[in-house]
Amino acid sequence: MNHQLTVQFRSRPEVLERILRVTRHRGFAVTEMDMRYPSANAGVMKLTVCSQRSIQLLQHQLLKLVDVNECQVAQLETMQASATA
Repeated sequence: MNHQLTVQFRSRPEVLERILRVTRHRGFAVTEMDMRYPSANAGVMKLTVCSQRSIQLLQHQLLKLVDVNECQVAQLETMQASATA
């Protein structure tokens, strides 16, 4: 099952590696990724991941990272509607 996450984080050199490591260790495969830095000290990453595991498991683990400020799961109805349009 595919899920989309939006992760807001503090801009640090190692934060990308930490987010991807947690994602992999929790049994999720990254199928799409978009990362932007709207300011010098903050970044936003949109991840599309695939797994049979609960997306809340990954969300809670990412929120434990010290550099992650926010992690939101996109509504599945929104993702399905955009895929059919």
